[in-house]
Amino acid sequence: MCLGIPGEVLDVRDENGLRLAKVRFAGISRDVCLDYVPDAVPGEFVLVHVGFAISRIDAEEAARSYKVLEELGQTSELTADLTADLSADPGGRDARAGRDPARDPFRDPPA
Repeated sequence: MCLGIPGEVLDVRDENGLRLAKVRFAGISRDVCLDYVPDAVPGEFVLVHVGFAISRIDAEEAARSYKVLEELGQTSELTADLTADLSADPGGRDARAGRDPARDPFRDPPA
């Protein structure tokens, strides 16, 4: 079974002939290849599988999908390498530092 993780496109750039984007997944940003969805632009949501955006989706579907994946425990891979970095450097960076919870469509707003 393949899992696609929904994320928001933050910026788009060309690098060595590839169309890449910085994509945010619940406060964590990753580089993603946009070659399969070349018309994706910042502010849109994409479904990402193994580093490739494979389709565009709307914000509501992205939020629903991410919630289900969290409930199934399928989002831990997003932070696996960050956890290793923090373990190696206990005083190191926090991957979620500086994130704006108000702009995070994957989290419920504060009560």
